[in-house]
Amino acid sequence: MSRPIQARIDLSALEYNLHVVRRQARARVMAVIKANAYGHGLLRAADALRAAEGFALLDIADAIQLREAGYRQALLLLEGAFRHEDMPLLAQYDISSVIHSTHQLEMLDAYPRRGALSVWLKVNTGMNRLGFMPEEVPAVMARLKEHAAIREVTLMTHFANADVAAGIASQLQKFEQLASGWQVPRSLANSATVLRYPQAHGDWVRPGIMLYGASPFADRTAAELGLRPVMTLTSELISVRDIKSGDQVGYGGMFHADHNMRIGVVACGYADGYPRHAPNGTPILVNGHKTGTVGRVSMDMLAVDVSSISGAKIGSPVTLWGEGLSVDEVAHAAGTISYELLTALAARVPKKD
Repeated sequence: MSRPIQARIDLSALEYNLHVVRRQARARVMAVIKANAYGHGLLRAADALRAAEGFALLDIADAIQLREAGYRQALLLLEGAFRHEDMPLLAQYDISSVIHSTHQLEMLDAYPRRGALSVWLKVNTGMNRLGFMPEEVPAVMARLKEHAAIREVTLMTHFANADVAAGIASQLQKFEQLASGWQVPRSLANSATVLRYPQAHGDWVRPGIMLYGASPFADRTAAELGLRPVMTLTSELISVRDIKSGDQVGYGGMFHADHNMRIGVVACGYADGYPRHAPNGTPILVNGHKTGTVGRVSMDMLAVDVSSISGAKIGSPVTLWGEGLSVDEVAHAAGTISYELLTALAARVPKKD
């Protein structure tokens, strides 16, 4: 018999969160479904997000999978092509590619077909990861506009601080000054920008984490933003035991009981994607009641305090995150972010619609 852990994926919540994007932004939506749709399943998420005008991914194999599954939306590779042999596939499957380096320009130059490719030119306005420096962009743009293989150019950047107090003003000013010379589509807005900075929505918005019902902000919850959780990770208690004051729980004795307690063991561990570094007291629901973890998370199990939860027994339902317990709250307690928890969900955890 299989372990009781599973991830329930609420596709109606995914559709609803896309509607939230629509209410916020009068722009085309490039739904970000990289990293297996943030752990939710590529084709499952794409089906729920069919109303989006496009999908943003990393791997060309994923983009081809979408095309072969019948998706006709715009597809964008956020890091562009990695090898020369990718170029014919971009044309064959009508996949747009980010251009962020001279190496990728050289791959374009080696591609012979006329008018075959759509590219997104990435500008480094301050993130300092990928992209051409502003002073390089005029020459690159001129090169792309005259390039025989290019049929369309979109100008894009990515904000480093849209989710914090520093904001986007400096980067936005650089981008707007640069972009004013060309009549091309523009794309700037990630989830935080969609929600907080309407002046930067441009022609394409690129929502990611908000689609999956988590908040891009540390100071605002997903519920406050009107978002619904898409993934609910559940399991059950597989053991319940009484321990005495002074007893330890788990590897390394990270937890010492300071009073007599009742401890439940949950069928979920770091091999399922739950963070090993989650400290004592990380929130968790047992029988619908909030309690906290105790001791170090093991590979396949973790322990919880069920002292105050009447009726807690073997088989009692447990929610690790999702409906009733925000993944953001769990992530904050564990010293990480919801992005990491969702994308770290292990392949061995079954997903159910």
